[in-house]
Amino acid sequence: MLDAELKTQLAAYLERVVRPIHIVASVDDGEKSRELLSLLDDLKSASARISVEVVRDDAERKPSFALTSPGHEIHLRFAGLPMGHEFTSLVLALLQVGGYPPKADAELIEQVRALDGDYRFETYFSQSCQNCPDVVQALNLAAVLNPRIRHTAIDGALFQDEVEARQIMSVPTVYLNGEVFDQGRMTLEQIVAKLDTGAAAREAEKISAKAPFDVLVVGGGPAGAAAAIYAARKGIRTGVAAERFGGQVLDTMAIENFISVPETEGPKMAAALEQHVRQYDVDIMNLQRAQRLVPAGADGLIEVALENGASLKAKTVILATGARWRQMNVPGENEYRNKGVAYCPHCDGPLFKGKRVAVIGGGNSGVEAAIDLAGIVAHVTLIEFDERLRADDVLQRKLKSLPNVKIVTSAQTTEVLGDGTRVTGLIYKDRQGGDAHRVELEGVFVQIGLLPNTEWLKGTVALSPRGEIVVDDRGQTDVPGVFAAGDCTTVPYKQIVIAMGEGSKAALAAFDHLIRSSAPKTSGAVAEAA
Repeated sequence: MLDAELKTQLAAYLERVVRPIHIVASVDDGEKSRELLSLLDDLKSASARISVEVVRDDAERKPSFALTSPGHEIHLRFAGLPMGHEFTSLVLALLQVGGYPPKADAELIEQVRALDGDYRFETYFSQSCQNCPDVVQALNLAAVLNPRIRHTAIDGALFQDEVEARQIMSVPTVYLNGEVFDQGRMTLEQIVAKLDTGAAAREAEKISAKAPFDVLVVGGGPAGAAAAIYAARKGIRTGVAAERFGGQVLDTMAIENFISVPETEGPKMAAALEQHVRQYDVDIMNLQRAQRLVPAGADGLIEVALENGASLKAKTVILATGARWRQMNVPGENEYRNKGVAYCPHCDGPLFKGKRVAVIGGGNSGVEAAIDLAGIVAHVTLIEFDERLRADDVLQRKLKSLPNVKIVTSAQTTEVLGDGTRVTGLIYKDRQGGDAHRVELEGVFVQIGLLPNTEWLKGTVALSPRGEIVVDDRGQTDVPGVFAAGDCTTVPYKQIVIAMGEGSKAALAAFDHLIRSSAPKTSGAVAEAA
């Protein structure tokens, strides 16, 4: 099942376990069960601490396997083969079940252990989903830490009957005690915050008590991370308030144009960004959404009010709130979001295997999505508003070579159709002739660009007609002491490498502002004597 190199790497990792790991496999006579048993044989051969028991007559999903350790009450199970992006989740689960200490904040670990209640989680994932491992790993760790938490990670592509019965159209989808708990990327912090209802109030009180920062960065994407590092290296008090550290990079599958790194994935880069920032004396406040910016008053401090009721103050602020996927804003889009309307083809594509889908958008993102989906689904209809595709020629040639793709240009999507529970089609208007056309399908993947996260700044800083923060060549806004960087600004070309450069520049400009504003003013008498 595993190649020789991967077995060697796995054996090296498993040297860190300090207690026995017992695996109980639930299998039948199917091909996937045979593959699972082959995988478990490889795991067993990688460590003398691993034992495997095979059960065929239980009521568990087949194939699946539970991880536990003798003398410890742990309820953690994988249903299906955790390969692809989920292989890392399997390795981490083995380490944690085997007693290797988790890399999580001590306060968060205690919060998980203190959760009072019985929680039965089920997470549906796909092996190609880059968002799923965060959720699977978070809930696996919770199950290791708290015996009253059970978690089963389920490969949606393998258990299609369940996916159909529960009408799951997006991964990761998490169920708690049989009811939908949440969908999309979540960290352990976010999960605990939903379960521990008093956590938000306690966190808000703690944040409000913080002393003013010299530089407060709002946003934790590439621009925000770079700004924080450059500010911290100047030895000034630096804080980061981020809705989710990593930002839009977390939703990016492949990154192949970051100079000096030929190829990487978004979640891996986001983790590296956070790790780099944490090497410095930076106060990171994650899961914090900014609500209002108040320019400096008599005390010379700028205020950032947060959605949870907390408030932060700083001498300078760098806005790096990034952008999000742009929506079509047509009837049915919000109603059927995660019920057939999706924004991540890599994550949700496997759930539409053998079905008909549409991709909205003919730029690079849209054409790449259509190419990827064509290898999974029965048919792809690509709909582009303009009279021609805008993607690179090499991508267009590849797309046009695929037999199960139809390209429609000069078309405006006007409505997403559904039966009340899931998408059944869409309607688009021919922009040249004006005729309306209906397309029968089960999925709609929207790929029409980005929208800056700046609504909360309206009326405070100058915004462009597109909602971008207007900045000069130093990243300065029209509000003294407030700078901005990255995809939320008017700087052209929304690229990771550009965002990092702009974040660094904004931090240097903020430091320069601090020096100039704190320098003692020379009195007239002294100036005259000089």
